[in-house]
Amino acid sequence: MNNSFLSMASIVDFDPLNPSVPATKVEITVSCRNLLDRDTFSKSDPICVLYTQAMGNREWREFGRTEVIDNTLNPDFVRKFILDYFFEERQNLRFDLYDVDSKSANLSKHDFLGQAHCTLGEIVGSLGSRLEKPLGGIPGKKCGTIIVKAEELNNCRESVMMQFCGNKLDKKDFFGKSDPFLVFYRSNEDGTTIKIEVYDWDRDGSHDFIGEFSTSYRELSRGQSQFNVYEVVNPKKKGKKKKYLNSGTVTLLSFLVDTEVTFLDYIKGGTQINFTVAIDFTASNGNPAQPTSLHYMSPYQLNAYAMALKAVGEIIQDYDSDKMFPALGFGAKLPPDGRVSHEFALNGNPQNPYCAGIDGVMEAYYQSLKSVQLYGPTNFSPVINHVARYAASVKDGSQYFVLLIITDGVISDMAQTKESIVNASCLPMSIIIVGVGPAEFDAMVELDGDEVRISSRGRYAERDIVQFVPFRDYIDRTGNHILSMARLAKDVLAEIPDQFLSYMRTRGIKPSPAPPPYTPPGQPLQTQI
Repeated sequence: MNNSFLSMASIVDFDPLNPSVPATKVEITVSCRNLLDRDTFSKSDPICVLYTQAMGNREWREFGRTEVIDNTLNPDFVRKFILDYFFEERQNLRFDLYDVDSKSANLSKHDFLGQAHCTLGEIVGSLGSRLEKPLGGIPGKKCGTIIVKAEELNNCRESVMMQFCGNKLDKKDFFGKSDPFLVFYRSNEDGTTIKIEVYDWDRDGSHDFIGEFSTSYRELSRGQSQFNVYEVVNPKKKGKKKKYLNSGTVTLLSFLVDTEVTFLDYIKGGTQINFTVAIDFTASNGNPAQPTSLHYMSPYQLNAYAMALKAVGEIIQDYDSDKMFPALGFGAKLPPDGRVSHEFALNGNPQNPYCAGIDGVMEAYYQSLKSVQLYGPTNFSPVINHVARYAASVKDGSQYFVLLIITDGVISDMAQTKESIVNASCLPMSIIIVGVGPAEFDAMVELDGDEVRISSRGRYAERDIVQFVPFRDYIDRTGNHILSMARLAKDVLAEIPDQFLSYMRTRGIKPSPAPPPYTPPGQPLQTQI
C-alpha cells in the first residue's frame, strides 16, 4: 500500500479554543469481528479510519488510519492511534471501516463496511478500558463488531525520594556554620551521569559554592553503602592548593522509589464515579410558563438549567457503568399538601430517585416543573448531606461521588452549607456549583476553596472539594450552545481528577488491578512449557 494512503492526519491540529495541556495520552488499539465480506473471491481487506471533533464543533476531521490487513473479517490492527485525553471534555470519536480495493487514498473508491461512534471517556470508563460495540451504518445488514482498547501512555511514573547527610563541609559563614543545600543536574540525556553541586544558603540569594561531585542513577539506587559516600570537590581550590583533598563529604542515607498512580489507573481498576444532580426550584427563577423564567421550556432550545445538566452529565456518565443517576430538587412546594422540600426526588419517588441516563434526568426535571410550585429559600446543605450519606458508606476507593448543584441565586443557609462541605471534605466526593442567571454570586466564591480553604466553627476543610462557576461566563456570543456547554463542562470538571486523587492518596488507597486481558472466544490461552 503506498504511503499516501496511510498518511496520518496531523495529531496536533491547531485549536485556538483548546489551549490546555492534556492530562495524559492514551493509545487506542482497534480490532473487529465478523466484518461484512465485500470481495467475491476472497475475504475483505479492511482498514480503520478514525475521525475526531474539535471542542464545540460538530465537524468530523480525519485523525488517522490503521494499516490494511489483507483477506480477513476479524482484523487485529497493529497501528495504534495516540490521543490526548481530557477528563473534562466530551471527546467524540468515529471509527469507519472500509474494504480496500486499490491503492487510492480516496476513501470513496473503497467499499464501506460500517462505522461506530463513542467517546474517549466511554472507552477508558469501560471495564478494563475495553469497549465492544456493534458496527452500523448499512441499513438492513449486520456489520459485525468493533473492539476498542485504551492504554495510558506514561514516559516515567517513578519518583525517587533520597536522603543525604553532609560531613565536615567547608564553613562559609563568618558567624556560625554553613546552611548547605544540593542542586542536581542531569549531565546526559540518558540520565547516566548526575552532577550534584553543594551550596551554602544565604538570605540575599548570593549562595556560596562549596563544591560538587558526580554519580549515576544506578549508583544511587544501591542505597546506603560504601559506594555512596562522595567527596565534595571545589575545582578552583583544587587547582590552587596542592594539599587540597576535599571540601567535605556527602553520604546517601536512603533511596526510596515510589510509582505514581494516575486517575485512569483507578478507572481502569473499576472505580465508579456516581453522579447526582440537584436543581434549584426557588421562586426567584420566575414562573416556568413565562419566557423570562430561567426554567422556561422553549421548544427551540434548552434553558440554562438543562444546558448545564447536559454539559456536565454527558461527560460524567461515561464513568458510571449502570448509568442510573439520582436527581434531586430543592426549594419547592410539593403536591399534594404544599409541603416545602429541600431534598425531593425529581421523578416523584423518594425511595428510588434514580433516573435512567442523562435523558432520564432531563425528562424528570421537565415533569417536576409541571407538578411542583416554585418557592424557597435556597438551601444547599440538605442535598450535600444527602450525597455525603452515600459517600460515607463507601470509603474503600471503589466509588467516588460528584454532586452538581445548579442554582439561580444567593444561598440562604450559608453556615449550614459550610459545615456540610467541611464534613464532606473527608469523604470520596466533589461538589460542582453552577450559577445561572444574572444574580451576584459573591458568596459562592467563598465556598470554592481555591483562594482560602473553607472553614466552619474553627474547623478547616481537609481538602478543596468545591468548584463554582457562573454559567454566563461561558456563553458563546454567536449563540453556539454546543460551544457554551463544552466550555462550561471543561472548566467545572477540570479539577475533579486532582480532587479524586487527593482523596485516594491521603487515604492510602491504591487502584484495584485491572481485569485480565481479553481473550477472544475460540482462541486458547498461550501456555509456556
